[in-house]
Amino acid sequence: MTAFAGRVVRWQAAHGRNNLPWQNTRDPYRVWLSEIMLQQTQVTTVIDYFARFLARFPDVGALAAADLDEVLALWSGLGYYSRARNLHRCAQQVMSLHGGEFPRRAELLQTLPGIGRSTAAAIASLCFAERVAIMDGNVKRVLTRVLGFAGDLALPANERALWAQATELLPTTRLNQSMPRYTQGLMDLGATVCLPRRPNCMLCPVQQDCVALREGVPEDYPVKTRKLKRSAQSLWLLHARTSQGHVWLQKRPASGVWAGLYSLPAHEHRESLEATVPPACRGQLEDAPVFVHVLTHKDLHLHPVRVELPAGVEPGGGGRWYSATQWPALGLPAPVRRLLEGG
Repeated sequence: MTAFAGRVVRWQAAHGRNNLPWQNTRDPYRVWLSEIMLQQTQVTTVIDYFARFLARFPDVGALAAADLDEVLALWSGLGYYSRARNLHRCAQQVMSLHGGEFPRRAELLQTLPGIGRSTAAAIASLCFAERVAIMDGNVKRVLTRVLGFAGDLALPANERALWAQATELLPTTRLNQSMPRYTQGLMDLGATVCLPRRPNCMLCPVQQDCVALREGVPEDYPVKTRKLKRSAQSLWLLHARTSQGHVWLQKRPASGVWAGLYSLPAHEHRESLEATVPPACRGQLEDAPVFVHVLTHKDLHLHPVRVELPAGVEPGGGGRWYSATQWPALGLPAPVRRLLEGG
């Protein structure tokens, strides 16, 4: 075991995070579920979702047998809904192709939907002690600082070079104990000590190894020049309801914004929204305050338009009425759920 790996392992045992609900287990189902949920999502948010998922889907077979709409409903509010769709597909493939058992090697895990190289390595190292390196955003930050790796990670060749160096740092002995602890330790360091801004270098167990600390510029790492280009989109949402409290919802297409979820009918222009409302009711359309919902690469400017429709009248464009006891169980985008909960 390298000195670096040993320091990470010892620190994790003494000071790392050891009480999260998906820790202290080598159950690949629980580790996989947590890894997917934690992509782009804070730990504090994931804890409650993780508990609800396990209560409803205690194992991979239960998840595979579920209806996708129910999976999306439980995922509602976590965002990045392609994760939920891939989660469902992955569970089905584990059942159909692997007899209900997750593959034990990262190379095979990567063949499953929604599992990339780093996620596969996390599952394989945490559950099966495979000697394989993870490389999520937090770990990239730790390793580039420790190594003084100044290559631009926007370039694939530099990313591959960092993977190679990360592999060299892995433990070499007692892998059954050291690999899970090392993998968790790197994630913990990135989440609690080696922060993007104002890292707690004096608390870091590998400060003596860290090139960036010696240089006095830890915040200069990692280097990545390519920035995400943000865009903006406006959507007008028809919030049609009845006097009995039913709301009109459509199921979104399988691709695009909120793919596969149930939503208030969304339109690119107010005029197209108006066209779906019977002429006799258009004078009752009421514009609610506009608000912005932030996605990874896009800001959605949402324009809710309310109307109460009389009995027997339906908006055009497809959909159906859902009662106040039905719609909470559907997979709804977070901003749509907030609108409906607000009345």
